Amino acid sequence: MNKRLTLLSLCLLLNACAGNPPALDSGVAPPAAWQYAERDATQAINKRWWTHFGSPQLNRLIDQARRDSQDVAAAMARVRQAQASAVIAGARLRPEVNFNLTASREKLLRGSGNSDLDATDSNKTVDSFGATLSASYELDFWGGRAASRDSALHSLRASEFDQATVELTLLGNVADRYAQTLAARQRQQIAELNLANAQDVLNLVQTRYDAGSATALELAQQKSLVAGQQRQLPLIQQLAEESQITLAALLGQPVQALDLGNEPFQTLSWPTIGPGVPSQLLSRRPDLAKAEAQLSAASADVTVARAAMLPTVTLGATFGSGAYKAEEILRSPFYTLTSGLVAPIFNSGRLSAERDKARARQDELLHTYRGAIINGFADVEKSLSSITRLDEQRHWQTEELQQAQSAFQIAESRYKAGAEDLLSVLETQRTLYAAQDANVQLRLLRLQASIALYKALGGGWEVDIR
Repeated sequence: MNKRLTLLSLCLLLNACAGNPPALDSGVAPPAAWQYAERDATQAINKRWWTHFGSPQLNRLIDQARRDSQDVAAAMARVRQAQASAVIAGARLRPEVNFNLTASREKLLRGSGNSDLDATDSNKTVDSFGATLSASYELDFWGGRAASRDSALHSLRASEFDQATVELTLLGNVADRYAQTLAARQRQQIAELNLANAQDVLNLVQTRYDAGSATALELAQQKSLVAGQQRQLPLIQQLAEESQITLAALLGQPVQALDLGNEPFQTLSWPTIGPGVPSQLLSRRPDLAKAEAQLSAASADVTVARAAMLPTVTLGATFGSGAYKAEEILRSPFYTLTSGLVAPIFNSGRLSAERDKARARQDELLHTYRGAIINGFADVEKSLSSITRLDEQRHWQTEELQQAQSAFQIAESRYKAGAEDLLSVLETQRTLYAAQDANVQLRLLRLQASIALYKALGGGWEVDIR
């Protein structure tokens, strides 16, 4: 008895000395402020960030994507798997109780029987009945089973954060593809208007050529311009169709079922987004929270691997009864108490290799976590820089577009009056079309930069502290 108490005291002492692992530290110091933050940025991030673009149609598409996306459904299924794994790991910390009810019949077919049989030559048929209630429990002296439960809980958290990451990525892609689709439609309208204008000029040149006041070269040049603009139409249509097909897939439906309405591209607007401070990013991005949870799980796995190298103590108890007649089954009750200690002696280095593998996995995820933090800062900075530089480009491009429109109107009027040659008209046509097309593309890039910034800042998501 004293030996048992001594062993128990030693195990409890070692377990107390093991303690809990220290808190995780990424080792990455966030900068004090963003390098390229927008001036006067006051728009706070919320979980319905897409509503800030002023598009009811986009709001409807986002709600549909959250409801019908196959990627989100798969992520939710992974969360349920992790929940079940956490229950399984937690159950190993508690005793296991089983009930067993048996009934058997043994009959000797011929002969006198043997020592392994209850039946004999004089009693050829033997019935037996039994009922047992057994419990077993493994003492968690070294914290291995608790660490296994903690690892499963951290993995569950990681799967929840992964679901949030999948949803944020999905919603960002839906907004991006919707903007691309509307921009392609706008570019197609511009191309059609410029084509119609080029055809009007071609009719004028044709009339003048028939009258002998225009050369064959001028006629060929204008026909070439018309053909070039006609060529642009199917290219822009292809971009619009590809965006619609991708958008339909994100919504979990075929493109034939996609209904985008007729919302003009100009109705999409963007707010001035307040990015906060860099130190907030660690609790606002689900992918960073996922990386941290995976690192915590790996730290717990090291404890599990270390505990596997130490002895295990199991306790058991059985209460039951048995009889040769069913009505007498409760007349012979009994109980049994058991205990056992198993210690690894020789396993060719397998257990120490498992521990080393767990430590290496922990080191890998630590570096992955640090890299994710650095990349998160970079994502925000790139989006902020894009917004600043695109705003500058749009300022000067607006002036470029106005001057191109004025130049074309002057050149066209002078050509009709015979005071300008066709070459000037052709050049101003090309310049105007390029400026109009660039205006739409810059607006699209500006929308995409705001969408990217929302995603980089976590889209209003915040970690749930438990």
